[in-house]
Amino acid sequence: MTRPNVHAVHRSWEREYPIVERAEGIYLFDREGKRYIDGSGGSAVVTAIGHAVDEVPRAMYAQAQKFSFSPAHAFTHAPMLDLADLVVDLAPGGLKGNSRVWITCTGTDATDDAVRLARQYWVERGKPGKYQIITRWQGFHGNSISAAGYSGLVARRKMFLPMFVESPHIPPAFCYHCPFELTLPSCKLKCARSLETAIRQQGAENVAAFIAEPVVGASLGAVPAPEGYFESVREICDRYEVLFIADEVMTGWGRTGAMWAIEHSGVTPDILTSAKGVTSGYTPLALVIARDEIWAVLENARSPFRAGHTFNANAVSCAGAMAAIRYLVDHNLVQNSRERGLQAQAGLCRMMEHHPIVGDVRGLGLMFGLEYVRTRDTREPFPPELHVSALIDQAAMRLGLVTYPCSGAVEGVLGDMTLFAPPLVIAAAELDDLMAILDRSIGEVEANLPKA
Repeated sequence: MTRPNVHAVHRSWEREYPIVERAEGIYLFDREGKRYIDGSGGSAVVTAIGHAVDEVPRAMYAQAQKFSFSPAHAFTHAPMLDLADLVVDLAPGGLKGNSRVWITCTGTDATDDAVRLARQYWVERGKPGKYQIITRWQGFHGNSISAAGYSGLVARRKMFLPMFVESPHIPPAFCYHCPFELTLPSCKLKCARSLETAIRQQGAENVAAFIAEPVVGASLGAVPAPEGYFESVREICDRYEVLFIADEVMTGWGRTGAMWAIEHSGVTPDILTSAKGVTSGYTPLALVIARDEIWAVLENARSPFRAGHTFNANAVSCAGAMAAIRYLVDHNLVQNSRERGLQAQAGLCRMMEHHPIVGDVRGLGLMFGLEYVRTRDTREPFPPELHVSALIDQAAMRLGLVTYPCSGAVEGVLGDMTLFAPPLVIAAAELDDLMAILDRSIGEVEANLPKA
């Protein structure tokens, strides 16, 4: 039996959590010895290289034997310098070899710092009026008060609305529930063109940046933008002198079958944020990668970057990040993500044939998801009080699969989804096992739902 949760605060007051004892590859084992497939890759989209890869803790321990911490105002160190070089070598598009890297602690820190950088850049460029950050509804960029303010995840915003510095939001790029009730290609990417409308309404002289996830994770359950979307975004940002920030906290490091999800569009952002997969969960670390020209404006103005935390660029975490990245590259995990992602999409499509509640399957690489609907023809969501995605998550846990239940696909308040992001080391047979458990879990829940 697990020990009751008495003093530690967890994410839910209701559920009793099994105690994880160890992990290996794609599997987690609780104290009673039960094995679970880590289908969500953590909470969520974290464990890129899988669990118990010895190279990472060995690298961290070797660094810790030298020193674990140093005063950032007084020293730099080799792990920080080497990690920055490695990241710039692997950066996407025009950032490759032409960028600099700020190293921080978490994904929330990274997006917050990216927004800080955009603001400081325009101030030092002599355009202090540019301060607004345009984002998308049903996008997620972190859990601090500032990040929640420019995020569009409705459920996490409502309580804290009075505390936000409000940001303009545009509709998501979400064809399955198009906010404009249009279809491709006749829509002419109105979701992208709405960015131009927002910039013009706010006044380009007031807008610093637009931030978006190339594949929307927690808010929409693995929704990629339609073809041409980010090409249009890039052109609009250039025309109005607005920086484009790609939030790759979830999608970076091979997750979508490319090293960076933005590479699927061929577009280069001005600033890119990264976390999660960069260390595969072995230690906290996050990155802000920006064009060299952006940093040069601050440097030439003798204006130090106005950000930072005590544990920025921690030497032990930097060493762990380098080991995780090298493992990912050396073991061709980006290619495996692409191949297993195609396998996952095929398996989900077959699942739709005998589960009427599966309305949509989506994703790229090993970031994939399902949406559950009451009626497939109308795409009508289930009433939120049924908690369909949570029920499927609970059924899957009983059968040995960890999922990531999501809600809010419809206007941020309705709709049930499941997000998957298993470790990129997952083998074909292991992915088949994941699909089999998911199939059974959906069937168990489906059989007990009220009929439409």
